[in-house]
Amino acid sequence: MKVVIPLAGFGTRLRPHTHTKPKPLFPVAGKPVLGHLIDKLASLDVSEYIFITGYLGDQVEKYMAENYRVNAHYVQQPEMLGQSHAIALARDYIATDEPVFVIFVDTLFETDLNTLKNYKDDALIFVKEVEDPRRFGVAALNGEGYVTHFVEKPATMENKLAVIGLYYFSSGKKLVAALDEQINNKIMTKGEYFLADAMTLMIKGGAKVRTQEVSVWLDAGTPEAVLETNRYLLDNGKDNSASVQGALVIPPVYVHPTATIMDSVIGPHVSIGANAKVTASILRDSIIDDNAQVANVQLETSLVGRNGKVEGRFKSVNIGDTSSVIV
Repeated sequence: MKVVIPLAGFGTRLRPHTHTKPKPLFPVAGKPVLGHLIDKLASLDVSEYIFITGYLGDQVEKYMAENYRVNAHYVQQPEMLGQSHAIALARDYIATDEPVFVIFVDTLFETDLNTLKNYKDDALIFVKEVEDPRRFGVAALNGEGYVTHFVEKPATMENKLAVIGLYYFSSGKKLVAALDEQINNKIMTKGEYFLADAMTLMIKGGAKVRTQEVSVWLDAGTPEAVLETNRYLLDNGKDNSASVQGALVIPPVYVHPTATIMDSVIGPHVSIGANAKVTASILRDSIIDDNAQVANVQLETSLVGRNGKVEGRFKSVNIGDTSSVIV
């Protein structure tokens, strides 16, 4: 199986942090979002990873080289022309009979990936049932459970299976053929080449596509969503509360072993990065990145970037790398 991870976007919803780091490298529960995703795929027999990179893509390549021993290739997407355009750039690696698993890096999830090992139909789309589908792209099914078509932000409530950004294709060659047909015929939605349109072409050509529901769907694209993802991961085994020294800890929290905590109350749902320093502060529901300094402050629902500095009377802040707010 080959895994394609498109991550060339600018991450504008996560500003100011994405001015200096790509969105997939934002830390949650002690590890970048991308790291949690790669760990999730450890049970699969992945022969090759193909990363579609863009702005600050060199940081992604550096992170992977330093933290994972995998067969990886990097392809740049110079223009943001949509999902299908990004995946098509990897054609030299995926246009084979080997299966391809496409994963958009905004998404963390909980589901059984072992179903992929013996999957026989042409494609499998991972979905989550939502109460109100009108904000999402959804999959419509027939009576046999096969996908008939996709609807972007439906006006009605009848189809509630939101497509979450994970797509498994049994043949990379067939996927590339659909992408080529879409792009050559300029089949676009709102000026972009969406993967749903390529899959519609596959279904019209006779492809059998099923869905698999995930039990948990986490987004990491906005400050609010990042904090929610951090809470979930800490609540579900990614904390190290018991080993934290120098603070009154209200679990769950993650504190990097090289961080320094003095005269402070930490938690719940706080992540503190490498070489960060927290002094005389009370923190909850916040993420403090590597080398940041926090002193004499009470913070909640806050994001402090690498080398950031917060000191004084603040309740909630969102500052990027090497920024300071001091009273």
